Amino acid sequence: MPSNPQNDFPEAFEICQKFDISEEQMREIVHRLTKEINMGLAKDTHPRAVVKCFITYVQDLPTGKERGKYLALDLGGTNFRVLLVTLKSESEINIESKSYAISKDLMEGPGKNLFDFIAECLASYCKEMHIEKENLPLGFTFSFPLQQVGINKGIMITWTKGFKCDGVVGKNVVELLQDAINRRGDLKVRIVAILNDTTGTLMSCAFANRNCRIGLIVGTGTNACYVEKTSNTEMFEGYQTSNKPNMIVNCEMGAFGDNGVLDFVRTSYDRAVDKQSINPKRQTFEKCISGMYLGELVRHVVVELMGKGLLFKGLNSQAIQEMWRFNTSYISDIESDAVGVHRQASMVMDQLGIRTNVEKDLECLRYICQTVSTRSAKLTSCALVCLINKMNSKDCSVGIDGGVYRYHPHYHRLLTENMNMLLKGSAKFELIVSEDGSGRGAALIAAVSA
Repeated sequence: MPSNPQNDFPEAFEICQKFDISEEQMREIVHRLTKEINMGLAKDTHPRAVVKCFITYVQDLPTGKERGKYLALDLGGTNFRVLLVTLKSESEINIESKSYAISKDLMEGPGKNLFDFIAECLASYCKEMHIEKENLPLGFTFSFPLQQVGINKGIMITWTKGFKCDGVVGKNVVELLQDAINRRGDLKVRIVAILNDTTGTLMSCAFANRNCRIGLIVGTGTNACYVEKTSNTEMFEGYQTSNKPNMIVNCEMGAFGDNGVLDFVRTSYDRAVDKQSINPKRQTFEKCISGMYLGELVRHVVVELMGKGLLFKGLNSQAIQEMWRFNTSYISDIESDAVGVHRQASMVMDQLGIRTNVEKDLECLRYICQTVSTRSAKLTSCALVCLINKMNSKDCSVGIDGGVYRYHPHYHRLLTENMNMLLKGSAKFELIVSEDGSGRGAALIAAVSA
């Protein structure tokens, strides 16, 4: 943090104080999230719970002995990928993949068109790899809220991330994709498992780290899954009779706070960003944490200070006034400069049509970025500590993926420091970057289930 923001830019300091979360507030957040998770797990409270805690039907973690060829399909944003994963040994995994862009028309048009397009890309990839006749098992990573009713059956709850295709919500997405594949008649593939990116992240890490118990995504969106005792997962029919002790639970944690329990730490800027989003009053926790929103929070603060003539005096641009124009990646860029250096901040503002080398302004911009990203990391730490406590784990690994975690220069350190502060030595943990959870993890689930 700058040496003395309170003296150097008191108005910005005052605004940024609103984003600060004390240790006491963090402990309260852990307490409230624990309560919400318990509601999501229990049969009688699940229907009204905001943190849904969906059963994934994945009860086996990888043993490290899985072998063979598997397909994976990863749909979770504006690009999707097809992967061919060959498990050769515990340390040798061969992955070949190809990405395909999804147009705005497909994102907002009929669901049938989207699934036909995915099937078309899958078919062309399989022909390219000469595996179209092999009838390989496929793991399907579908990173949208989903209620699983079986390992290969998932009912779409709601679109997020800018998608709004008709005819998908309330339907089994595995069936929609399998129908699209069957309509083509030129491809043999069986979808053996559907999962979301958090489950894939956990599985991908667990292949090499046996004590991985949490999968976390901090990217465009945010979510986590963890290993729960099967006997606690009341939404699972066999929760009392299952001979398997564990069940991976997909928290759908982004919705934490949709019932108002986070209002005590939200700011007027959060409410403004929420109002202009495509899903107002939904995904409250995610909007304080994830890459889709952090840049926009910074932009709101910057624009307010500019409007008062307190920042970038006499300068303005169309770009800085444009909603969503301040990318979250800019925050990582700005914070990656050494303290007292403002090269990246100057370049970012230049891209936004504001040419300036005024040290104090650029220092202030960095301070705003640090404030918003630090709060994101603190909230994420609360969630991880909540899950570690929930599992009563004394030592576990956390598999993490997503651009905010991967590319922000201080995020890992901020998580570690804040988790240690909250845990006070009660548990050991290791944070590991998950290698391609949504691809490799999907193939591993296909391997474990097939």
